[in-house]
Amino acid sequence: MAEHESLEFGKADFVLLDNVSLEEFMANLKLRFEKGRIYTYIGEVVVSVNPYRAMNIYGRDTIEQYKGRELYEQPPHLFAIADAAYKAMKRRNKDTCIVISGESGAGKTEASKYIMQYIAAITNPSQRAEVERVKNMLLKSNCVLEAFGNAKTNRNDNSSRFGKYMDINFDFKGDPIGGHINNYLLEKDPVGKVKGVFKCIFQLVKGAPDAQLRSLHIQRDPTAYTYIKVGGQIKSSINDSADFKAVTDAMKVIGFTTEEIQTVYKILATILHLGNLKFGSDGDVTLIENSKLVSILGDLLSTKDENVEKALLYRTVATGRDVIDKQHTHQEASYGRDALAKAIYERLFCWIVGRINDIIEVKNYDVRVHGKNTVIGVLDIYGFEIFQNNSFEQFCINYCNEKLQQLFIQLVLKQEQEEYQREGIPWKHIDYFNNQIIVDLVEQQHKGIFAVLDEACMNVGKVTDEMLLQALNGKLAKHAHYTSRKLSPTDKNLEFDRDFRIRHYAGDVAYSVVGFIDKNKDTLFQDFKRLLYNSSNPVLKAMWPEGKLSITEVTKRPLTAATLFKNSMISLVENLASKEPYYVRCIKPNEVKSPLLFEHERCKHQVEYLGLLENVRVRRAGFANRQIYPRFLQRYKMISEFTWPNHDLPSDKEAVKRLLQGCGFEHDVAYGKTKVFIRTPRTIFSLEEQRAEMVKRIVLFLQKVWRGTLARMHYRRMRAALIIIRAYRRYKVKSYIREVNQRFKNVRGMKDHGKHVKWPTPPKVLRKFEEALRNIYNRWWAWTLIKDLSPEQLVQIRAKVATLECLKGQRADLGLQRAWEGNYLVSKKDSPGTASSFTLISSDLQRKDKFMRVLFSCNVRKINRFNKAEDRALLITDRHLYKMDPVKQYKPMKSIPLYNHVISAIFRQRNTDNRTAEWS
Repeated sequence: MAEHESLEFGKADFVLLDNVSLEEFMANLKLRFEKGRIYTYIGEVVVSVNPYRAMNIYGRDTIEQYKGRELYEQPPHLFAIADAAYKAMKRRNKDTCIVISGESGAGKTEASKYIMQYIAAITNPSQRAEVERVKNMLLKSNCVLEAFGNAKTNRNDNSSRFGKYMDINFDFKGDPIGGHINNYLLEKDPVGKVKGVFKCIFQLVKGAPDAQLRSLHIQRDPTAYTYIKVGGQIKSSINDSADFKAVTDAMKVIGFTTEEIQTVYKILATILHLGNLKFGSDGDVTLIENSKLVSILGDLLSTKDENVEKALLYRTVATGRDVIDKQHTHQEASYGRDALAKAIYERLFCWIVGRINDIIEVKNYDVRVHGKNTVIGVLDIYGFEIFQNNSFEQFCINYCNEKLQQLFIQLVLKQEQEEYQREGIPWKHIDYFNNQIIVDLVEQQHKGIFAVLDEACMNVGKVTDEMLLQALNGKLAKHAHYTSRKLSPTDKNLEFDRDFRIRHYAGDVAYSVVGFIDKNKDTLFQDFKRLLYNSSNPVLKAMWPEGKLSITEVTKRPLTAATLFKNSMISLVENLASKEPYYVRCIKPNEVKSPLLFEHERCKHQVEYLGLLENVRVRRAGFANRQIYPRFLQRYKMISEFTWPNHDLPSDKEAVKRLLQGCGFEHDVAYGKTKVFIRTPRTIFSLEEQRAEMVKRIVLFLQKVWRGTLARMHYRRMRAALIIIRAYRRYKVKSYIREVNQRFKNVRGMKDHGKHVKWPTPPKVLRKFEEALRNIYNRWWAWTLIKDLSPEQLVQIRAKVATLECLKGQRADLGLQRAWEGNYLVSKKDSPGTASSFTLISSDLQRKDKFMRVLFSCNVRKINRFNKAEDRALLITDRHLYKMDPVKQYKPMKSIPLYNHVISAIFRQRNTDNRTAEWS
């Protein structure tokens, strides 16, 4: 049960209704539909309302949420029922089945597809190729059966016109190894009647490639065919072209050969052309008006044209040893044409089912070698139907639902009684509608409706439907659930000699006996069977084995449709009764396929005939909820201090008692051997409220503890990282210093004192240290070089260093490799002819300006503002800078005092240190 789902969406389980009444049931169903909750539980039954819109609740994430979980752990869903059936099959080695029922358009087919997809998704974790192949074929078979067994109608795009029961076989590991499909009572009315058109016919006409249509002599326009036009203007949003390709591909995947697939579409084309055949009369002779279609039919059926024409217009009759051809009347020919179309389609469908079974059934399985295989059955069968005109098909369908409803009530009651008995809880008797009386009305030997119908079909001579109704009135006149206009003359809703009414568990249904006789017995002329058996197409030939019988050969009367259907239903019920059943009850909310409209009366009728309220009453027979003690404790143990986090009592049962006593609910529960039974839903809601409150506190506590744990883990990681970083840094520093020491250990004895030695790359943390270390080394290296120089050499060296620092790379060649003389104009080496003249001038200037010494002198070239070069001489003393004209015997041209100039300060400083600077 999904007690954890918020009450704003209504009760997730109808068993938890405060008052079990139809009004409350409908109100809860409507609320959940309006809130987008299309699934609701009744214990282990899922009630599904067709949403008429795509819902994102079937993806891989949703599958994982329900995989391996209990029913009450997640909101109601089809996946929960599918998982419960799979677990029961795998864990307890029990055969299970899922019964899906509801009226046309309620969503049965979609439900069965989602269940199949879920089972396929949760099996085969190791992706074995063989298991994948089986799963793929099981899913693809759904696609093919939908196309050929479902019809497009104005009410429904995907209306099931047959009942389907699929057994999926699993090996002892829980992997699918094969399957088997049983089909029940294909309604052939969608071929040529007003209910609709089979999907495969629409897909062929509107979706097949042009070349294929030409080969089948088919037009693209559906209105060109009588059988489709009679079905009404059926509108659909489905892409028929894509569906046609999907069905064809699915048949190839399953294992149909190309020839078989082509034959299938030839048969569909044959049915369409048969519908367009028109018969006329020329006096007493019946003719085919559009005879061109005969050659087309001969080509499609791989037989001679004259044989087709003869089978359509004549009937071969054996009278003793004589064989004569009796011509059909116009009415008989039309009847034979329609009967042939229906029979061909029915044989085609049964052949497809048989072909699928041949491929997917378990082969070469030895129980002694492979272990016992188990089965999950999925029953997708038509629901109870009430139409304006209810004929033989509706009668069989409603009988089927009577059988299934009887089984449902019996199994539910049986399960409940057995559970109460196992747990030692007194059982309270529940009144419910026992529809065994209706089942007997239909199937009882010699007295039932099927028996009367079969007897009428076996009578010699012309037996009409009116005669059948008279026989029914005679046999069943006193039955409480049967009436007719003859038995109730005042009931004007029934027609004389046509209608009878049965009071079903789901309501009264009036049936028209028109067509009962023909539909019950095999009315297809033997000529058609021989025609199709003699076809050169091996597939067609295999579909009609009885065609090989000679016209004069006496055969046993074949079983009637009613008997075959009754036998199949009895077999189905026995099969279901031998398995552990799970149920999906589908409800159609409205007739216009609206996702918003909830028609109260329509849904109420479905709730009644599906027996949902009876199911709730059975489940509520004294106790609304029951859970085994360990699961109950697991969910509610946080409510009591005696059970949280774990109890020390002798057993889980004692712990549950202590918990419920502490909450004050001991008078609303009963204790079984393995389960606790809770009487009223209010107790469940109260427990849920207390649990929700405690969960908040527990979550806060867990968050606190977890956040503290995360903080401590983070602190420990950071501390460990810091220790590692420190150790690593120490290692790198020691390695670096060790490497430097190793490389520079013997630099004193080296010729260049280690100048060629390459410094090792320092770690990042020692980059500044390396700079300081290099400075220390460089100072030591420089000191080592100059410590043995003379005072004169030191003066030169210091001057050059000062100049290098002042110019800072602005001149490439500073003459560092030679000795600096300073007063170059006095030196005879540079200007021997002018030395005496310059000496006289400088002596005069010294006397005049009182400078102490000459710092620098040389010849220079001046470029004036007109870009003309002129020779000049420059004399720098400790007091003045002189510009001289060398042409005029170094006559001073300009004098600039240096007392307050920066350069003067520099030279004075150097003068005090007895240094000489050379400028060039």
